[in-house]
Amino acid sequence: MNDGKTTTCLGLFGALQDRYKRVGFIKPVGQRFVKIEGQLIDEDSVLLEKTYKVQTPIASMSPIAIDSSFTKRYLDNPIETGAELTHKVCSAFDQASWEKDLTIIEGSGHAGVGSVFNMSNARVAKLLGAKAIIISRGGIGRPIDEIALNKALFDKEGVEVIGAIINKVQIEKMDYIRKYTSIALESLGIPLLGLLPVEKILTSPNLRQIFEQTGDEWLHEIHNTASRRVSNIIIGAMTAPGFLNTITPGTLLITPGDREDIIMAALSYEATSKAGWISGIVLTRGITPHPRLIELIRQSSIPVIIAEKDSYVIASRLHGMTVKTQPDDTDKIPLIQQMILENIDLKTLEKSF
Repeated sequence: MNDGKTTTCLGLFGALQDRYKRVGFIKPVGQRFVKIEGQLIDEDSVLLEKTYKVQTPIASMSPIAIDSSFTKRYLDNPIETGAELTHKVCSAFDQASWEKDLTIIEGSGHAGVGSVFNMSNARVAKLLGAKAIIISRGGIGRPIDEIALNKALFDKEGVEVIGAIINKVQIEKMDYIRKYTSIALESLGIPLLGLLPVEKILTSPNLRQIFEQTGDEWLHEIHNTASRRVSNIIIGAMTAPGFLNTITPGTLLITPGDREDIIMAALSYEATSKAGWISGIVLTRGITPHPRLIELIRQSSIPVIIAEKDSYVIASRLHGMTVKTQPDDTDKIPLIQQMILENIDLKTLEKSF
């Protein structure tokens, strides 16, 4: 989870679409979903559909969504439910791959995820006659250990692993990681298809995502909240001059609503410096500033969120949040596509199928 499967699928779809006229996509088992026309649809399937207008009914791109009672329902009646799940996945794949030159199948977590209801990623790959690519994050020891474990499950199901991709590699370590992961993967019989560098923008949330994690209401919302990215978080527990000395591009200020000195400093800074350095402000403890200050906030270009929790709770939530690419991330998607084109050995990948 969070090693880059969706990012890779998103980029691969675009790269392969340049080579083949008809590319399909399916995520057979999804754990993060939204409701569309009464059906639970995985978020990643929605992302691919909105980005590429995949010529497949959205329900066929996301046949199984794991809600909170899903596992219990299966274990209460494994034979009948298991047969139903197998039918749903295979039927959906038939639709998703109909008249397609090739179909990308996105797994959900590691190769064993879904084993509790007999729909592990490895078994799904076997059911659909698919080959596997394993995605892991940057490093040498841990990624190789994880890839070896995943390969063992695919081997058990008779699924061919055609390569591995190492994601989130520090740029200055690319050559070093490439050299030693290639040696280690060769001993496992797995080609290294490429390394994807760390791109800070891909893990930087926008203000809309910040609001979903922390906010109770908008005090001041502007039209481009989805394009405002946060790469630096400051908790306003210092003096106003101290705050000004810590501002960098993409700063989010978290401060109680009664710290009017810091709020004024932020408004003044935004008015006299480069636009966008302060991405937004979260006012905590449910405290709203003085009406005159609210008026100044609403005249500014800084989005401001009101949150009931205190600054520590808000900062902790943001520190632990998972940033997923969204359909309206128009700055991220072209970057992901370019990363795949520049860093993945597409020729080796194509030869495998």
